[in-house]
Amino acid sequence: MRASIDSSLTVLLVSDFEKSKKYYEEALGCEVNEHWAIRDNFGLGFKLVQAKDPDDVRPNQGTWNTYAYVKDFQELDLLYEELRSNGAIITSEPKEYEFDWGTWKDFSVRDLDGYVIGFGTGKKNG
Repeated sequence: MRASIDSSLTVLLVSDFEKSKKYYEEALGCEVNEHWAIRDNFGLGFKLVQAKDPDDVRPNQGTWNTYAYVKDFQELDLLYEELRSNGAIITSEPKEYEFDWGTWKDFSVRDLDGYVIGFGTGKKNG
C-alpha cells in the first residue's frame, strides 16, 4: 500500500520577496501570503523564499523551472490571454507541436528573477 501526494510546491529563492509576491499575485493570479503563492487549489504552487545573497538566485538555464498542465487547448488559450493581459512576462507565445500520438501546445512566462514557468496541454489523434 502506498500513500498519495495531494499537491506540491516549487521552492524559489527570490531577490526581492515583496516584489515577487506582487508579481505572482497580480501577473500570475496567485493567492499570495508569507507561506506560498498558489493558484487553483495548488494546481500551481510556489514557496517564495528571500535569498540571503542575490548570487543564490539561480533559475534553470535553457529550460523551465516549473511546468504546469492545463485541461485542453481552449483553457490554455484563456490562461495565456489572462496572464498576458495581467502583465506577465511572456517568454514564448503559444505554439503547437505535432507528434505521432497527437498535438502538444504550450507557452511560457518568466518571473522577475528569471524563473520560467511553462504551461501546456495535449490532444491525441483521432
